[in-house]
Amino acid sequence: MVWTPKYRFKILRNKIGKELYRSIYILCNMKECEVLELNIQYDHVHLVVIAPPKLSISGLMGTLKGRTAIRLFNKFLHIRKKQWGNHFWARGYFVDTIGVNEVIIRRYVRHQDKQDIEHERQLGLLD
Repeated sequence: MVWTPKYRFKILRNKIGKELYRSIYILCNMKECEVLELNIQYDHVHLVVIAPPKLSISGLMGTLKGRTAIRLFNKFLHIRKKQWGNHFWARGYFVDTIGVNEVIIRRYVRHQDKQDIEHERQLGLLD
């Protein structure tokens, strides 16, 4: 699963990123999901999760995006001003199932931050 803040703002850092990380684990636990990998970048979230068959993915995403937005707005009042229209997350998300490629996908999610830094370095955005 992959989703982004509205306008892909690079807002998921420091205390906000840590609170989001914690909230995702709590909410997944409440929905009886097992988090296999979770990587929060400044402008997007990667989550590999095992969800029970009774739970729809759209329902899980609705819970994750809705409840985390409320928690973050309540805990960090300054971000409510930055986000347009009181929407924290962008519309939509990406979801795919994992089969044979589980090891590859989990490794990708685990090391996403290193890949992003290297990509930015190659583009000359970092010195």
